[in-house]
Amino acid sequence: MAEASPRTDGAEQTPTGLIALIAGSIRRERERTGLSMSELAKRAGIAKSTLSQLESGAGNPSVETIWALGVALGVPFSRLVDPPRPQVRVVRAGEGPVTYSERADYAATLLASCPPGARRDLYRIEAQPGEVKVSEPHMAGSVEHLLVGSGRALAGPVEEPVELGPGDYVCYPGDARHVFRALAADTVAVIVMEHV
Repeated sequence: MAEASPRTDGAEQTPTGLIALIAGSIRRERERTGLSMSELAKRAGIAKSTLSQLESGAGNPSVETIWALGVALGVPFSRLVDPPRPQVRVVRAGEGPVTYSERADYAATLLASCPPGARRDLYRIEAQPGEVKVSEPHMAGSVEHLLVGSGRALAGPVEEPVELGPGDYVCYPGDARHVFRALAADTVAVIVMEHV
Protein backbone atom coordinates (compact mmCIF):
# COMPACT_ATOMS: atom_id res chain seq x y z
CA MET A 1 0.00 0.00 0.00
CA ALA A 2 2.80 2.36 -0.88
CA GLU A 3 1.02 4.50 -3.46
CA ALA A 4 -2.31 6.26 -3.67
CA SER A 5 -4.90 4.26 -5.57
CA PRO A 6 -7.11 6.61 -7.63
CA ARG A 7 -10.80 5.80 -7.77
CA THR A 8 -12.90 6.27 -10.87
CA ASP A 9 -15.82 7.88 -9.07
CA GLY A 10 -13.95 11.14 -8.50
CA ALA A 11 -12.70 10.37 -4.97
CA GLU A 12 -9.07 9.59 -4.15
CA GLN A 13 -8.31 6.40 -2.25
CA THR A 14 -5.07 7.27 -0.46
CA PRO A 15 -3.06 4.72 1.54
CA THR A 16 -4.35 6.34 4.73
CA GLY A 17 -7.91 6.19 3.36
CA LEU A 18 -7.53 2.52 2.43
CA ILE A 19 -6.13 1.67 5.86
CA ALA A 20 -9.06 3.50 7.49
CA LEU A 21 -11.48 1.59 5.25
CA ILE A 22 -9.87 -1.74 6.17
CA ALA A 23 -9.91 -0.79 9.87
CA GLY A 24 -13.62 0.02 9.74
CA SER A 25 -14.40 -3.13 7.77
CA ILE A 26 -12.57 -5.40 10.20
CA ARG A 27 -14.31 -3.79 13.17
CA ARG A 28 -17.73 -3.96 11.42
CA GLU A 29 -17.36 -7.65 10.53
CA ARG A 30 -15.98 -8.58 13.95
CA GLU A 31 -18.93 -6.89 15.65
CA ARG A 32 -21.37 -8.48 13.17
CA THR A 33 -20.08 -11.94 14.08
CA GLY A 34 -20.05 -11.16 17.81
CA LEU A 35 -16.38 -12.08 18.20
CA SER A 36 -14.16 -10.46 20.78
CA MET A 37 -10.81 -9.05 19.66
CA SER A 38 -9.07 -11.88 21.49
CA GLU A 39 -11.13 -14.57 19.76
CA LEU A 40 -10.74 -13.07 16.28
CA ALA A 41 -6.98 -12.64 16.76
CA LYS A 42 -6.71 -16.26 17.92
CA ARG A 43 -8.74 -17.58 14.95
CA ALA A 44 -6.70 -15.49 12.48
CA GLY A 45 -3.38 -16.48 14.04
CA ILE A 46 -2.31 -12.90 14.78
CA ALA A 47 -1.50 -11.06 17.98
CA LYS A 48 -4.37 -9.25 19.72
CA SER A 49 -2.19 -6.12 19.75
CA THR A 50 -1.85 -6.36 15.95
CA LEU A 51 -5.62 -6.64 15.57
CA SER A 52 -6.10 -3.68 17.91
CA GLN A 53 -3.74 -1.59 15.76
CA LEU A 54 -5.51 -2.64 12.57
CA GLU A 55 -8.94 -1.76 13.95
CA SER A 56 -7.68 1.63 15.10
CA GLY A 57 -6.23 2.36 11.65
CA ALA A 58 -2.66 2.41 12.97
CA GLY A 59 -1.55 -0.80 11.26
CA ASN A 60 -0.58 -1.54 7.66
CA PRO A 61 -1.86 -5.08 7.02
CA SER A 62 -0.30 -7.42 4.46
CA VAL A 63 -2.44 -9.40 2.04
CA GLU A 64 -1.77 -12.51 4.20
CA THR A 65 -3.12 -10.80 7.32
CA ILE A 66 -6.26 -9.57 5.54
CA TRP A 67 -6.90 -13.06 4.09
CA ALA A 68 -6.44 -14.64 7.54
CA LEU A 69 -8.92 -12.18 9.04
CA GLY A 70 -11.40 -12.79 6.21
CA VAL A 71 -11.22 -16.56 6.74
CA ALA A 72 -11.59 -16.13 10.51
CA LEU A 73 -14.60 -13.85 9.98
CA GLY A 74 -16.12 -16.06 7.28
CA VAL A 75 -16.15 -13.24 4.71
CA PRO A 76 -14.41 -12.75 1.36
CA PHE A 77 -11.18 -10.76 1.32
CA SER A 78 -12.96 -8.09 -0.75
CA ARG A 79 -15.44 -7.28 2.01
CA LEU A 80 -12.51 -5.99 4.05
CA VAL A 81 -10.82 -3.85 1.36
CA ASP A 82 -13.38 -2.64 -1.18
CA PRO A 83 -15.41 0.52 -0.60
CA PRO A 84 -18.89 0.83 -2.12
CA ARG A 85 -18.67 1.53 -5.86
CA PRO A 86 -20.96 3.06 -8.51
CA GLN A 87 -22.88 0.79 -10.94
CA VAL A 88 -20.51 1.36 -13.90
CA ARG A 89 -16.86 1.23 -13.01
CA VAL A 90 -13.63 1.28 -14.94
CA VAL A 91 -10.40 0.27 -13.22
CA ARG A 92 -7.41 1.39 -15.24
CA ALA A 93 -4.06 -0.36 -14.99
CA GLY A 94 -2.34 0.96 -11.88
CA GLU A 95 -5.63 1.89 -10.15
CA GLY A 96 -7.74 0.19 -7.49
CA PRO A 97 -7.15 -0.94 -3.90
CA VAL A 98 -3.84 -2.82 -3.86
CA THR A 99 -2.49 -5.11 -1.17
CA TYR A 100 1.04 -6.49 -1.16
CA SER A 101 2.53 -9.75 0.01
CA GLU A 102 5.06 -9.57 2.81
CA ARG A 103 6.79 -12.73 1.50
CA ALA A 104 6.93 -12.29 -2.30
CA ASP A 105 7.02 -9.60 -5.00
CA TYR A 106 3.24 -9.94 -5.46
CA ALA A 107 0.50 -7.32 -5.60
CA ALA A 108 -3.24 -8.05 -5.74
CA THR A 109 -5.60 -5.36 -7.02
CA LEU A 110 -9.28 -5.93 -6.29
CA LEU A 111 -11.15 -5.27 -9.55
CA ALA A 112 -14.69 -6.24 -8.50
CA SER A 113 -16.19 -7.59 -5.32
CA CYS A 114 -19.33 -9.59 -4.74
CA PRO A 115 -22.50 -7.58 -4.77
CA PRO A 116 -25.12 -8.75 -2.25
CA GLY A 117 -26.31 -12.25 -3.17
CA ALA A 118 -23.34 -12.97 -5.48
CA ARG A 119 -20.34 -14.97 -4.40
CA ARG A 120 -17.32 -13.97 -6.50
CA ASP A 121 -14.47 -11.48 -6.49
CA LEU A 122 -12.16 -10.47 -9.35
CA TYR A 123 -8.46 -9.54 -8.94
CA ARG A 124 -5.62 -8.46 -11.20
CA ILE A 125 -2.28 -9.92 -10.09
CA GLU A 126 1.05 -8.32 -10.93
CA ALA A 127 4.12 -10.28 -9.92
CA GLN A 128 7.87 -10.52 -10.46
CA PRO A 129 10.07 -13.62 -10.34
CA GLY A 130 11.38 -14.46 -6.88
CA GLU A 131 9.68 -15.83 -3.81
CA VAL A 132 6.65 -18.08 -4.18
CA LYS A 133 3.39 -16.53 -2.91
CA VAL A 134 1.85 -19.25 -0.73
CA SER A 135 -1.79 -18.66 0.17
CA GLU A 136 -3.37 -20.32 3.17
CA PRO A 137 -6.83 -21.86 2.67
CA HIS A 138 -9.67 -19.40 2.16
CA MET A 139 -13.28 -19.99 3.19
CA ALA A 140 -14.57 -23.57 2.83
CA GLY A 141 -15.81 -24.27 -0.68
CA SER A 142 -13.81 -21.43 -2.29
CA VAL A 143 -12.61 -22.00 -5.86
CA GLU A 144 -10.02 -19.90 -7.72
CA HIS A 145 -9.98 -19.40 -11.49
CA LEU A 146 -6.72 -17.97 -12.84
CA LEU A 147 -6.04 -16.64 -16.35
CA VAL A 148 -2.53 -15.46 -17.28
CA GLY A 149 -2.47 -12.32 -19.43
CA SER A 150 1.28 -11.88 -19.85
CA GLY A 151 4.47 -13.52 -18.61
CA ARG A 152 4.60 -17.01 -17.15
CA ALA A 153 3.53 -18.36 -13.79
CA LEU A 154 3.46 -21.48 -11.66
CA ALA A 155 0.07 -21.66 -9.94
CA GLY A 156 -2.36 -24.03 -8.26
CA PRO A 157 -2.39 -26.39 -5.28
CA VAL A 158 0.86 -26.52 -3.30
CA GLU A 159 1.27 -30.22 -4.14
CA GLU A 160 0.67 -29.91 -7.89
CA PRO A 161 1.04 -26.38 -9.33
CA VAL A 162 1.01 -26.03 -13.11
CA GLU A 163 3.10 -23.80 -15.38
CA LEU A 164 1.01 -21.31 -17.34
CA GLY A 165 1.70 -18.87 -20.16
CA PRO A 166 -0.31 -16.05 -21.78
CA GLY A 167 -3.90 -17.13 -22.33
CA ASP A 168 -3.59 -20.26 -20.15
CA TYR A 169 -6.29 -20.90 -17.53
CA VAL A 170 -6.36 -23.05 -14.40
CA CYS A 171 -9.06 -23.69 -11.79
CA TYR A 172 -8.24 -25.09 -8.33
CA PRO A 173 -9.63 -25.28 -4.78
CA GLY A 174 -9.12 -22.03 -2.88
CA ASP A 175 -9.89 -23.76 0.42
CA ALA A 176 -6.57 -25.63 0.31
CA ARG A 177 -3.03 -24.17 0.40
CA HIS A 178 -2.10 -22.88 -3.05
CA VAL A 179 0.74 -21.00 -4.72
CA PHE A 180 1.48 -18.35 -7.32
CA ARG A 181 5.00 -17.76 -8.59
CA ALA A 182 5.96 -15.47 -11.46
CA LEU A 183 8.41 -17.18 -13.79
CA ALA A 184 8.91 -14.14 -16.03
CA ALA A 185 9.23 -10.40 -15.38
CA ASP A 186 6.03 -8.37 -15.28
CA THR A 187 3.70 -11.35 -15.09
CA VAL A 188 0.04 -10.28 -15.04
CA ALA A 189 -2.93 -12.55 -14.35
CA VAL A 190 -6.59 -12.31 -13.40
CA ILE A 191 -8.03 -14.36 -10.56
CA VAL A 192 -11.76 -14.92 -10.03
CA MET A 193 -12.57 -16.14 -6.52
CA GLU A 194 -15.83 -18.05 -6.11
CA HIS A 195 -17.28 -18.34 -2.62
CA VAL A 196 -20.01 -20.84 -1.80
